[in-house]
Amino acid sequence: MKPYFLGGDASKGYCDFTLLDQKKNIVEENFQLDDCYEGHQALCGFLEKFFSRHESAIIYAGFESTGGYENNWYQLLWKLQDRFEIQVARVNPFGVKYHKKASLERIETDKISARKIAEYLLAYPEKVEYSKEDYFAGLRRHWKYIRMLKKQKSQLQTQLKAQLYVAQPQILPYCIDGISNWILLLLQKYPTAVRLAKARIKTLSQIPYLCEENAKLLVSEAKKSVASMQDSSMENIIKSAVEQILNLQKAITQQVKLMISTYDFPEIEILSSFIGISEYSAFGLLLEIGAIERYATVKKLVSFFGIHPVYRDSGDGTWGMHMSKKGRKEPRWILFNIAKSAIAHNEMIKQLYEKYLADGKLKMVALGIMMHKILRIVYGMLKHKKKYDPMVDMANRKRTALKKETTKTKPKPDKSRRYQDYDQKAPISRRQTKKRNNKEKKKEVINKNWEKGKFIGNKSNPRE
Repeated sequence: MKPYFLGGDASKGYCDFTLLDQKKNIVEENFQLDDCYEGHQALCGFLEKFFSRHESAIIYAGFESTGGYENNWYQLLWKLQDRFEIQVARVNPFGVKYHKKASLERIETDKISARKIAEYLLAYPEKVEYSKEDYFAGLRRHWKYIRMLKKQKSQLQTQLKAQLYVAQPQILPYCIDGISNWILLLLQKYPTAVRLAKARIKTLSQIPYLCEENAKLLVSEAKKSVASMQDSSMENIIKSAVEQILNLQKAITQQVKLMISTYDFPEIEILSSFIGISEYSAFGLLLEIGAIERYATVKKLVSFFGIHPVYRDSGDGTWGMHMSKKGRKEPRWILFNIAKSAIAHNEMIKQLYEKYLADGKLKMVALGIMMHKILRIVYGMLKHKKKYDPMVDMANRKRTALKKETTKTKPKPDKSRRYQDYDQKAPISRRQTKKRNNKEKKKEVINKNWEKGKFIGNKSNPRE
């Protein structure tokens, strides 16, 4: 079959298409269709005419993942696979972007983007996955809806804090770690400092988690409040915001319960067996990872989450040893919260975390290492379809440590300098001179240690 490549750049309400052959020649100039019934019928008509002229052709179609605008077109071509020889895929916008930069394209339009998507399909076939049915489509929609509700709640809480600054500033110190439910119930009854100052201690202490002693403290603080807004308008605004936040909390709880009860995937039970991964977090991880078969090694999964270390070693020095943070933020946000929960409740992760802190690591650096560790555990559980077993993890750690000890051999010379050793007379910089001297000193120390028999596990060492 003769391959052709159809690139689609989807925008809100329409999509640009370009069709290329295997030599990157334009077979069909750019054409634009609206995302409606007539536009979809026009695309079907175009494909019907094309395949009637090219009976031995196969079309590889691709759309950038653009937040959902491509879904209708993707589903249309997916359904047309029964009629025509078509393979359809979503492509990574990150890859298309840098492919466009590499081609030195200076102008960016929808027409050019459609052509570049088609060229990307042709240039990087190993990076594109065609015609994969999304088993998590319903779950993904549900997850996004819950995330939207949480975002709305967060926005309302931010607005509420701004209102409290002028209505009840003495309450704000209690909101540093978020607005708790007892604060919301308090504001529902006493939205301003004037109202709170007149509250009865007995009535106030009936609010959950608010004892009589704390109630007295709140009333005394309200009497000394410097609030500047105490009118009925401010009362209505605060009450309305509190009511919306409580309703959103209720809706989020209901939707999470509904999601857990509706979608029964065996991977959720496997992931939840690790202390630190709740059922809700397990759903998030599963959606982000998808099929574990997509990742040949655990390093591929780590790179997908963007938690692999990156650095630059060029010229005189090395810079920027840090977490890459490549890709989307959502996977790292889920893993970050899982790591914090595991440090608090999982004894093994807690011990490792404290060990790295004792070794001098900063807290966030140690937390990043725990994220990496947990993701490796997740990869192993999903790959072998087994629940978390701490004994397996301990055995793996011992085997890795033993392998490092038994594979120590005599230091080998730098391969990059195999044709010439370092020459201090070369016209190099002061920093490079210092760097080379340090390398020579380190090399001498290693050779001396080797001669003294300090390396373990090498049978060629006569001192063992």
